[in-house]
Amino acid sequence: MKTQRITITNTRVEHVRALAENQPIVFPNLDSDEHLRDDHYLNHLRLFPQGQFVGLNEDCDPVASTSTFRVNFDFARPQHSFLEMIDNGWFSNHEPDGEWLYGADVSVHPDYRGLGIGRLLYDARTKLCERLNLRGQMAGSLLQGYHKYAHRMNAHAYCLKITRGELTDPTLSMQLKMGYRYVGVIEDYYKSDDPAHAVAALIVKDNHRYIEN
Repeated sequence: MKTQRITITNTRVEHVRALAENQPIVFPNLDSDEHLRDDHYLNHLRLFPQGQFVGLNEDCDPVASTSTFRVNFDFARPQHSFLEMIDNGWFSNHEPDGEWLYGADVSVHPDYRGLGIGRLLYDARTKLCERLNLRGQMAGSLLQGYHKYAHRMNAHAYCLKITRGELTDPTLSMQLKMGYRYVGVIEDYYKSDDPAHAVAALIVKDNHRYIEN
């Protein structure tokens, strides 16, 4: 376990190769099509550089990151897949006037987990929403613990138990503690032959400093 000081800053071109190499290490259960590549990261920097953040260790090596873009989301029609939303990694769905910040991922290298780096990345996204006066942030939450309960309950019932504190999920429980709220289940969000691994929770964190234009 590393105990170094981590610096959160905007992603730059020189970070791209390491971030792409970290994707299959950080997300081993995702389909390879769902991993971000070098050229994807470069396009993110072209489209929305202020929405890309990296965590650097004391040697300035990228060990964590989060990738985001802006959208005008229709909450009356919430169903979408991960690859559909991120346009297969390219973020071409980015809308410069979008009112919501869509978080495609938060990745922390396994050697650096447990140090609060994920919270720092989420904080960077929150500050960005405030600076850009966005309504808030949203994401599909990977339900890492659901497969243990899928034979007993549907994903919505599982998420409700998480919100009530009756169960704990490694990802969703943490996100709820950081101010996100559970909106509903997204079916077939990820590519997986196992429905328990394909489903996600739609989560939203409102920007309480948002000023209506």
